[in-house]
Amino acid sequence: MAIIIILILVGLFLLILEFFVFPGVSIAGIGGIISIGVAVYLGYSNFGSTAGHIILASTITSFIVLLIFALKSNIWKKLSLNTAVTSQIETVEQELIKVGDKGITITRLNPIGKARVNDLEMEAQCPGNFLDQQTEIEVVKVFKTYIVVKPLNQ
Repeated sequence: MAIIIILILVGLFLLILEFFVFPGVSIAGIGGIISIGVAVYLGYSNFGSTAGHIILASTITSFIVLLIFALKSNIWKKLSLNTAVTSQIETVEQELIKVGDKGITITRLNPIGKARVNDLEMEAQCPGNFLDQQTEIEVVKVFKTYIVVKPLNQ
């Protein structure tokens, strides 16, 4: 009887680990199911069908109670990642920058970098060209998060 109880406890522990620590189909979940299955089989084969039914019902009930307790306890909140993303993406003020505006590169556009147009710094892209710092540019397209530029001398 002790081996059945130990197998059920190990199986329940492995299944709880599977749900909360190693999500997905892993060795913990498979091991838990096998451990509980062997315990229930041993209960049926050694003690008969009545005892087997009792072992099966108590195992299912124990698992449900343990799962509810684990979900309601705050221990899982301590183990889980609770970070929030507070950064924001820079957006281009489309009213302040228009096609044809002129500016200068702050960093090298290789082909993406930073540029200053109308005293605003933003991400700039120059497809097909690599522009060095302090190169004069002209705005070709304005998107929500970046601008497309070309060298002024072209």
